[in-house]
Amino acid sequence: MVFPSTPTVVQVATAGEALIDLIEDTDGRLRPCAGGAVYNLTRALGLQGVPTLYLNPLAGDRFGRLLAEGIAQAGVALAQQQPVHEPTSLAVVGLDEQGKASYSFYREGVADRQVTAQGLVAACENQPGLRITVTGCLALAAEDSTKYLPWLRAQRAAGRLVVVDANLRPAVVPDMAAYRASVMAALQHAHLIKVSDDDLDTLGIEGADAMIQASALLNQTPAQWLALTLGAGGAVLLARDGQAWHSAESAPMTVVDTVGAGDCFLAGLLVALLQRPALQRSVHAGELRLDASDAQHLLAHAVASASLCVMQTGCTPPSLAEVVARTTAHPPVFRVL
Repeated sequence: MVFPSTPTVVQVATAGEALIDLIEDTDGRLRPCAGGAVYNLTRALGLQGVPTLYLNPLAGDRFGRLLAEGIAQAGVALAQQQPVHEPTSLAVVGLDEQGKASYSFYREGVADRQVTAQGLVAACENQPGLRITVTGCLALAAEDSTKYLPWLRAQRAAGRLVVVDANLRPAVVPDMAAYRASVMAALQHAHLIKVSDDDLDTLGIEGADAMIQASALLNQTPAQWLALTLGAGGAVLLARDGQAWHSAESAPMTVVDTVGAGDCFLAGLLVALLQRPALQRSVHAGELRLDASDAQHLLAHAVASASLCVMQTGCTPPSLAEVVARTTAHPPVFRVL
């Protein structure tokens, strides 16, 4: 079996986990859903019309075929079209009364971890139109740092915009100190960091509140921008020069669960980034220069993308038309901090 690919001029390349979320239903049964933070992000980008390349391999088993179907439906290209023999990663997902997810992972000897730094770099070098490279979450575990850190370094050196989603998962690692160090090492290569308030606490960033913590984290890296998600409290975009903007939903909504919300948020942010011609030029140069109008556009699109996700079961990324319709009907509240 050969997985299908989509011939196109790739703008974004993603690297990281693709797994099956076994979501616990109210009756105790486990329902399999295609997932993984980077996989969710990848599909969300494709469904919003961004030509995207997924760099990791998929398994040839039943779950691998399910993941491949999701990739194909989103119009995403696969860098490795031949499936590998290793099995698909699994995550058991529990939901609390607010729909917030917790995870237990099964990740030894699995398909999506069968990558090398050289292979990742080579796949990106074959894409002359590539502007943005993204990774995060389980790819930042210390045991895989020799695969992803050289690749990130090469992407920054090549002038591509490097985006890292911290998205920490403490349940996946036995050594928290090594995990934090590996995440911080990855952030040293980022132009844009995405982090949640929970991530800041897990990283051990000091500060009286999430804004102070986020500013402290930004100052510990060379990144130019940091996107901070605050759950129901919306999101903030911070600049290295101290500028900050906040955006939050203006309309009430029913949250089914939060699976994939942060992934859809980041996808929406990158979609909006690529929609701005001036920003496209700065992205190509590996730089970000935003004003308040840019920030409002990016945050509105990102918040709406996340909101549409949480109103569905599991990670159900919206289409571009759905996001545009929501931002038109319910423009998020925006303010300068």
